Amino acid sequence: MLRGAALRVTRPRVAVLSAVHAHPHADTDSIIRAVRGHLPKVSHQAVYDSLRVLTAAGLVRRIQPSGSVARYESRTGDNHHHVVCRSCGVIADVDCATGEAPCLTASDDRGFSIDEAEVVYWGLCPGCST
Repeated sequence: MLRGAALRVTRPRVAVLSAVHAHPHADTDSIIRAVRGHLPKVSHQAVYDSLRVLTAAGLVRRIQPSGSVARYESRTGDNHHHVVCRSCGVIADVDCATGEAPCLTASDDRGFSIDEAEVVYWGLCPGCST
């Protein structure tokens, strides 16, 4: 994946990419802990730099629901959305709305060429709603 994105293959990048794939919607601290399981001496800065490069290359996606720290996921290339539990904060992927979805089409695009809509659904997960 790194070579396909014209990126140099480094141990921190491989470890960060693997951690993001293994832990969808993980925050930076969780990714650092996961990476240190494979590379105990990796610095915070190396993980931050890797996340920045991987995000810029489109290999990971950075999301930040309101009131939350930045989180990273490996599902890229589609315009999926997220559902967030108001109680425990768990995040799950939601495919784009199908059928009639007027909120995904701007009533006045102000001349923009819109290529993505970001929707976050909020509620209670099954565990918190019982």
